[in-house]
Amino acid sequence: MPSADDRLKALFASDEPPPHDPPFSTAVMERVMRRRFQEELAWLSVLAVAGGAALWVLWPVLQPVLVTLSRGFAPALGAFVLAICAWIVLGGRLSAAPGAVT
Repeated sequence: MPSADDRLKALFASDEPPPHDPPFSTAVMERVMRRRFQEELAWLSVLAVAGGAALWVLWPVLQPVLVTLSRGFAPALGAFVLAICAWIVLGGRLSAAPGAVT
């Protein structure tokens, strides 16, 4: 007659995880990530098309407002865009600029 330990080992043996298989795990994770990427790409495509359609519908209303606002904000907006471009060129590290005080 098997001992209690042997019976427990046999009972718990059915719950043990299968042996680790790196190529299989990699293939499964690749498929999972590919599916997530495709879902995110589809979602972003829908949002882009919806945003484009909304802009197309609202453009006759927005265009005169933008023209009016651009006359007053053009110099400040130009300086702001120039500053953003400089920050991007410097890699987001303004303290690393030549001549910058650290």
